[in-house]
Amino acid sequence: MKLILAIVRDSDSDAVTQALTSSNFRVTRIASTGGLLRRGVTTLMIGVEDGQVDAAIQLLHERTTPSSGDEKQAVVFVMNVEKFMQV
Repeated sequence: MKLILAIVRDSDSDAVTQALTSSNFRVTRIASTGGLLRRGVTTLMIGVEDGQVDAAIQLLHERTTPSSGDEKQAVVFVMNVEKFMQV
């Protein structure tokens, strides 16, 4: 299992979240601030099976609006999950 942390612009967060949930990915949205994108951002936590990582990242790429200059569309971290449980 993998955990994808995606930091996207606030303006893209609704479209990205809707696309992910429509494709049966579970998403947790966290309002966040920071210097990675230098403007309002939302952090998305997406838990996926190993084989779903590329599909989730593809949706992120498709649903974020193109940026101008050196501005990034999103910052994405993919991490191994050693243990997952719901209590």
